[in-house]
Amino acid sequence: MKIYKRRHVISLYICILCIFILARYTGAHFYKAYVGVSADAEKKYIKWIDFDVTSQALTDAVRFDVESYDGESHVNHVTLLSLLAVKYGGSFKGYKKADMQKLYDALRDGKKPEELTKNTKLLNYYLEAYSAVLDGFVGEYGVRKNNSEDGLFYEKRYGLKAFSPIAAGYYYEDYDDFGAPRSFGYKRAHLGHDMLGSVGTPIVAVEGGYVEACGWNRFGGWRIGIRSLDGKRYYYYAHLRKGHPFNDMYEGKLVEAGEVIGYLGMTGYSSKEDTNNINVPHLHFGLQIIFDPSQKDGVNQIWIDAYELTKFLSANRSEVVFDKQSGEFSRKNPIIDLSIPD
Repeated sequence: MKIYKRRHVISLYICILCIFILARYTGAHFYKAYVGVSADAEKKYIKWIDFDVTSQALTDAVRFDVESYDGESHVNHVTLLSLLAVKYGGSFKGYKKADMQKLYDALRDGKKPEELTKNTKLLNYYLEAYSAVLDGFVGEYGVRKNNSEDGLFYEKRYGLKAFSPIAAGYYYEDYDDFGAPRSFGYKRAHLGHDMLGSVGTPIVAVEGGYVEACGWNRFGGWRIGIRSLDGKRYYYYAHLRKGHPFNDMYEGKLVEAGEVIGYLGMTGYSSKEDTNNINVPHLHFGLQIIFDPSQKDGVNQIWIDAYELTKFLSANRSEVVFDKQSGEFSRKNPIIDLSIPD
């Protein structure tokens, strides 16, 4: 009996030791998966963003940014919005321009962002999160000149360089439908923003980047996916026109902001290519934020509500012209995005 108990105790110790060894070598992986730590980068990454910034707050922040650009104290729009997010608890439903004005004046007077809030940890979170969403929207760009006496063929400017996905002069309707139920294929939430318009309406790139996906998807029909140059934003344009969805698009192509990439349609919800199975013609516009490569197609995907963002961008729509010879639309007055390499 004593021998049996002794063997039992020894076996128990051996089991505990095995568990400890197993945890030692594999537990880190479970920890990484839980807290969002990349096995390659060995650091934590953001797993979700509630982007609740209103179009009015975006408009005011960008105006302050542009206004202060040439001054001694440049106030970045992301900094203003991040400070307000801390103040508002992430919700901009009660946004007041006076609150932003107060922060703007303090920053112009030389105050540092961390001096204007007690919660610097939360401020750093919003700075990283909002930067990932908005970094490609404002910056330096070039406008082509008629002559180049000074040796430059463009005039450098600073301001909003992102565009509405619907070309100028084309009517559309929309409402905040993010999170609405969808049932084709399986029950899920709508992780995009639908912009209802006419078949053939030119669709433009909101921001410059590389075409990462181009072709048929049974959910989105003819669709295009464009990744920003910094890799943090993935723009998804779906349900494009039957028969003629794209404007010279292919995977790997470098596109510029405001460039015509395709045409609005009603394809999708079918395994058969080039099928109209959507009831109402519209553009499904989605914006995915990526902090770690594992988020692109795996767990912890971040799709933000783009309704207020498209309202904000509606003030900057790309003018297009039609070429009868090619049968395609193109930008009328293209800008030169100086962040894009030659």
